[in-house]
Amino acid sequence: MVRDPRPGLTSMRLPNLLRQPLPSPPEVLRRGPLQEGAFPSPLRSTRLTSQLGIALAVAFTICFLTGLISHFIQHPPSWFWWPSRPVGLYRFTQGLHVITGLASIPLLGAKLWSVYPRLFEWPPARSIAHAIERGSIAVLVASALFQLIGGVLNIAHWYGPLPFFFTTGHYWVAWLTVGALLVHIGVKLPVVREAFARPVPDVRGRGLSRRGLLGTVGAAAGVITIATAGQTVPPLASVSVLAPRRPTSGPQHLPVNKTAAGAGVRDRALDPAYRLVVAGPTGEVSLSLDDLAALAQHTAVLPIACVEGWSATGTWTGVRLRDLMALTGGDPDTASAEVESLEQGGRYRTSIVASPHVRDPWTLIALRLNGAPLHLDHGYPARLIAPNRPGVLQTKWIARITVREAS
Repeated sequence: MVRDPRPGLTSMRLPNLLRQPLPSPPEVLRRGPLQEGAFPSPLRSTRLTSQLGIALAVAFTICFLTGLISHFIQHPPSWFWWPSRPVGLYRFTQGLHVITGLASIPLLGAKLWSVYPRLFEWPPARSIAHAIERGSIAVLVASALFQLIGGVLNIAHWYGPLPFFFTTGHYWVAWLTVGALLVHIGVKLPVVREAFARPVPDVRGRGLSRRGLLGTVGAAAGVITIATAGQTVPPLASVSVLAPRRPTSGPQHLPVNKTAAGAGVRDRALDPAYRLVVAGPTGEVSLSLDDLAALAQHTAVLPIACVEGWSATGTWTGVRLRDLMALTGGDPDTASAEVESLEQGGRYRTSIVASPHVRDPWTLIALRLNGAPLHLDHGYPARLIAPNRPGVLQTKWIARITVREAS
């Protein structure tokens, strides 16, 4: 039997191996930002970093949870259930999602500034364990920047730089960010506790104290919040100069994301031979626009709440979805409905209306908006409007409704 000539290596445990010091790089490489004292600001401290980290963790947690709600509504797993009331619940959760995401931008910037010198620690990796820890921080920083930059591009509808479907990328990287954040908190929790246990004098940098720095960051987050929240909080609309959407802009005083021309449905929507087909257990009915107008009409005041964070309220009039389903033997108390658009393609040309929304009397196939026939860009000749659903699921230019009985 050949014995390993390196004594003790075979019995060395992995933790000990990970903590073994690595050889230091040559001192000649320690130049520029790697030099000792390259970042002299006295404002940086473990306590400051911990304070900013806590604020950022709270914002990211709220943003993550509200983002999960939005994703599960649009892509519901079998166990997920979402109510139709209160009608403004999604408006609130998605508005909060976008607001906290935007408020996180100055928080993340300040947090990165406070730890920036640590990017140039010497030696760069003291051990394998230290190298892994630094690698996990790199993952956290990269994923957080990806989420915030991608979110800003999304609310601005600037998808050109994104070589992937935004929603899918945003969802999966959110899990990566939260996972890296939990690991980071677990590693740094003792450091945070120690930092708060030691009072730190309020030192000054070049005219700015540490408290002043925290106040400035908080004020920046507040200004960004107020300057964008008006797209979902109408009283703030006049001061929300950074909001990409205005609640009353667009035809019939509601914003529009996709026009009829952009969706390629203009000719089909304006065709006098238009018919809405409703298919159910007892067969199909084909309804012209006059047929729909002859049915019992109902009115509901409901918001359109978009995933980009904007929302606006309209007065909608049309036929209850449950009444249309009943024409073909559908049971609104148990059945769901598949609603199809005149669009020929696209990820959201169809949507499923679950039974809580089917049986809600405020779920309408709307024909009128704010007292006038639907504008073409708002879904003429008929569109879906249901309480407490994302705007992308409020299908426009409806061509067919198929009843799905519960199995």
